[in-house]
Parts: sequence; C-alpha cells; structure tokens
Amino acid sequence: MKAKNLYYAIALAAAAFVGTPASAQDVFVDDAVSVNEFTCDNKDHYFSNWRDNWFIEISAGGNQPLVERGITEDTQNSVEGKKWTAVYSVGVGRWVSPYIGFRFKALGGAYHFDAPTRFTEPTKDAWVRFKSVNLQLEMMWDMLNSFNVNPNRVFSIIPFFGFGGAASWDFYNADKKWPEFTSNNDAAAYRKSHSKRVQWTLPVSAGIQFRLRLCKYVDFFAEARAQFYGDNWNNYSTGNSIDAVVQAMGGFNFNIGGRGWNKFNECEYVSQIAALNGQVNDLRAQLLACGQEVAALQAQLPCPPQKECKNAPLMATVRFTINSDAILPTEQVNIYNMAEWLKANPEEKIAIVGYADRNTGSAAYNMGLSERRANAVAKVLTDEYGIDPSRLTVKWDGSEVQPYNNEAQNDWNRIVIFTQN
Repeated sequence: MKAKNLYYAIALAAAAFVGTPASAQDVFVDDAVSVNEFTCDNKDHYFSNWRDNWFIEISAGGNQPLVERGITEDTQNSVEGKKWTAVYSVGVGRWVSPYIGFRFKALGGAYHFDAPTRFTEPTKDAWVRFKSVNLQLEMMWDMLNSFNVNPNRVFSIIPFFGFGGAASWDFYNADKKWPEFTSNNDAAAYRKSHSKRVQWTLPVSAGIQFRLRLCKYVDFFAEARAQFYGDNWNNYSTGNSIDAVVQAMGGFNFNIGGRGWNKFNECEYVSQIAALNGQVNDLRAQLLACGQEVAALQAQLPCPPQKECKNAPLMATVRFTINSDAILPTEQVNIYNMAEWLKANPEEKIAIVGYADRNTGSAAYNMGLSERRANAVAKVLTDEYGIDPSRLTVKWDGSEVQPYNNEAQNDWNRIVIFTQN
C-alpha cells in the first residue's frame, strides 16, 4: 500500500476527532485501507543505460565467390575455378540485452572468378575481377547467455543474420581485352549484358561468430559467413538467379565502457513488502482502537451539547514512541488539523498537555519527557503554522496522570492531548 494512502486515512481520523467525533468509528470501519497481495514472476530481469554495451569491430579474411563462370551455354552454370581474395570490414553495434544485439557492418574487397574471354574458344579461360562493397544490418544472438547470463563469459557462440545493400564496379578481364566474336549479333548481345558500370544489389547475410574474451574491453572473434546477391552482382545475368559469396574472417571487438548488465528480481523484495504491509495493518488496527477510545471518552463528557464546554478534549492527539519527543511524520497531520481549527476559530485558546507512560522510566524522568513532548508540539504550531503563542497553554503531567488506564493500552500514554481553555 502506498504511504500517501496511510496519510489520507490518518487525516480522515484527525478530521473526525476535531470536527465530528461521533463518526470517528464509522470512518475507520467503512473506509479502511486495504493491502493487496503482491505477486512476482521470480525471473531475473536485465537492463543497462543506453550508452552502455556498444562495441566497435575491425576484421579481415578471405572471400570466395560462387558465381557462374562465363557467358557460353556450356560454362554459364559452372562454379569451378574459384579464387580466394582478401576482404576487409569495420562495424559498430550494441548489445541491447545479454541475449540480443545488432551491428552495422561494412565489407569490401576485390573479387576474382574464372571466365572465358571468347565465344569461339570456351576452353581458353581467364579470370575476371571487380570490386564490391556492401553495408549490412545484422541481428546477433548470444546463444550461451540465453541459458545462463554471465557478463564475464570467456567464450561465446553468436549466430547472426541480416540484410543490406551492395555496389559492384570496375569490371574487367585479366587480359584487359574485349572478347572476339564470330558475328555482330554476338558482339551486340555481349555489350548489352555488360553495359552497366556499377551494379546495385540487395544482399542478405547469415553466419556464426565465435568470440573469445581477452579482457574487459577487447574480444577476439572468428566468424564464417555467407552473403547472397541478385544474379547481376558480378555483372553476369545468366545461369542461377542468385550469386553467393562465402567468407572466413577474424578480428577484434573493442567494447566501449566494458560490458555488463544491471539485474533485479521482483521476488527479492517480497519480504520487504510483506513487512511494510504488516506495519500498515498494525497502524490501521491502532487507528481503529484510537477511534473507539475517543468515542468512549466523548460519551463520558459531563457538559450538555447545547452549552459551551471549557477544558473539554478536542479529540485530537499527537502520539510518540518510547523515550522520544520527536514528532513522527504520521502525527504531523494531527498538528496541522489543530492549526487549521485554531485559524478557523480565532477566539479560541487551547491547552497542550503532555504525558508519559507509567511502566517505563522514573516519575521525575517522565515529567521532563512529557514537558519536552508538549513543548515540541507547541513549537510546531507557532513556528510552522504561525499560531500566536498567547493562545497556547503548555502543560505536562508526566506519568502521574494516565489518560488511558487499561494496562494493555499503557503505550498509548506516550501522548500529547489538546484541550480547550
């Protein structure tokens, strides 16, 4: 239950004490504040500041294109004679949870593959080279953290997939000559299929990364990946409808600010919430008992309702803890209500009478304690609420007078009671 609900309940009780004491018991019974049960899922939840868990990576490795070899019918579907070339990449990304992350990865390099240079001599092959770069947005999954989150894990397995865009350009043959043709039709067809200087494609990627933690800020990783392009990626649009590249790469991650997560589990706070709920229920029971006691005292008042009663209780009190004259936050509302009553009745004067319980402390000590309690309440009325000190009479009876004579209510006598002068 929220603390403000408790204050509302106390305010209602104090208002009932000052204004309509006969209805005090009804206020507590009919408008009692309930305490709801708290449930939790008993799961660990992880979170971090948006500035945390970013990383920068650099890597290099080898490319192997899987594309059609050439432009003749007997070679256009072949993927023999593949050539490995170097590929380089840089990337930046972030782990948004211990399990899921993303990165932007830029890759580029020169690609080689075998191709015939003449229609008339398909067996005389030469390689073709071009350059290509692509930018990928890739989602990453830390498999091992999905089973057991460990920000200090040394070894991780991370599958990934993504998509992006690629540009290929600078296409030319190894012998730097145009092929010879047997007819003008062949030459026209060749030029038409090779007319673009830059080819744009939308590749998708997939792969797996193996990460080895070197220290808090640096990881080494090795990854195997494959990228799939449209058929025109290598400037040949024959044979299979998809061109592919396989890559093997290695590099380093530089973790910005390190890597870590804040963890909380709602169930860890259940015992604390239960203790607070118990305190709230105890306070509710005490307030109800106070309301009943006040109603009983009011019924014993000797003066008739139609006459003005002097030295009659105002049905407002300030309670204290044992051996203390400090005013509790929950009791401040009673002093506030009394200040409001005095402001609304400027001709009225009140007495502030302090008490102490008989079962603790000597009579002399309790007399001084009750004096300090009464003066503490008077000081709040004058200093914080601007009440004229001439309207206040401060008294103290120590433990010689006990407003509550029932032994079970002994601790209730740690109190200040307001009465009219």
